[in-house]
Amino acid sequence: MTKQEARQLHESELRFAAYLDEIVGVLGDARRVEPAKAYCTALLLPGERKSVEPMAARMAPERVRAKHQSMHHIVANAPWDDAAMLAEVRDQVLPAIEKHGPVLYWIVDDSGIPKQGKHSVGVARQYCGTLGKQENCQVAVSLSVANDHASLPIAWRLYLPQDWAADRKRRQAVGVPADIAFATKPAIALGQIRQALADGVPVGIVLGDAGYGVDTDFRVDLGALGLSYVLGVQSSISVWAPGTAPLPPLPYSGRGRPPTRLRRDDAHKPVSAKDLAISLPASAWRRVSWRDGSRGELASRFADVRVRPAHRDDQRSEPWPEEWLLIEWPKGEAEPTRYWLSNLPRRTSLQTLVHTAKARWVIERDYEELKQEIGLGHYEGRGWRGFHHHAILSIAAYGFLVAERCLFPPQRQFIRERIEVPDLPQGFRPRGAAHPA
Repeated sequence: MTKQEARQLHESELRFAAYLDEIVGVLGDARRVEPAKAYCTALLLPGERKSVEPMAARMAPERVRAKHQSMHHIVANAPWDDAAMLAEVRDQVLPAIEKHGPVLYWIVDDSGIPKQGKHSVGVARQYCGTLGKQENCQVAVSLSVANDHASLPIAWRLYLPQDWAADRKRRQAVGVPADIAFATKPAIALGQIRQALADGVPVGIVLGDAGYGVDTDFRVDLGALGLSYVLGVQSSISVWAPGTAPLPPLPYSGRGRPPTRLRRDDAHKPVSAKDLAISLPASAWRRVSWRDGSRGELASRFADVRVRPAHRDDQRSEPWPEEWLLIEWPKGEAEPTRYWLSNLPRRTSLQTLVHTAKARWVIERDYEELKQEIGLGHYEGRGWRGFHHHAILSIAAYGFLVAERCLFPPQRQFIRERIEVPDLPQGFRPRGAAHPA
């Protein structure tokens, strides 16, 4: 290691120590400080497994048992406030992100963590984005703040499936708080958004995939909060094509209450987003690039049209407001591949719509590193508190990396592999691991 690299490493370590001093101030008990610092440090160190025992062995090879007990307690049992810790992490990291520009996006997402068995909190057979299929897993909903340079999760909560939420015995066994009831993923995300607004987090355009965009109530509530959005939707979503709208209520006959509901019939009805996309003329499609990728410019064909969503508008007295329908149809594909709805202003350019819709990619990098490098999904406990404590400490450790990347150009970014890691004790084998023989 050169003198310059040694100096940079020393400076990074000093910043990390100062960062930890700030965020552990919310723990509420001085005895929790050192275990929390050790836990965050161990999450950043190299190692294939980031469960408690292997991390304790790396941090204190000469006294693994004592270290394991203290680190296990801070994550599984100690009653500190997850939201307060995340708020402190946000306060420490956000200024570094904003050095590269203001917050532009609020990104909602859900992340799956594959799990064996059925006793860990929230585990069920459900769609797991990590595996791309239905599988036994836990799913957590998150809200991240981002600009085009960096992003950071600022809220995280486990999605509790309905059968879990209704099962008192299982809830008690894993410590689900009494005030946690069943909530859909969009409802959880909306609660996180409302809290971010209350906390004064710099506002961005809300981005999310079709799991959130197809929820009409979610889009309506975002609009009611004064927020802009670009949200994925499915090709089957029904819309009124440009220049069309539902029929007005029937004329009043003079009897009973005057009709108030909008109408549609076989000759006048909405169309699916896919049918509308296919009907567009060739002139509607334009090639748009949105960023440089590892293999060059990322670009595709897009069209944007002004439509009115048609979801249950025959139960309403007024049509839904006009929105942008953004459609992607890559060259060579048999049909369009992606769709988004957005309430951005009418004068918004196609380039801006595309760039904003595609900005959601930044959190893919976050979760790849959180899971593969930090160990977000490595927690082996079953309880509600431990699941969330481990995730929040993982985000805290990752937040430091985000802040470091924002301070330096790429060639000088903090490299965690440069930290010297103590060797594991001779013959160390975590409990439950198979014997090499």
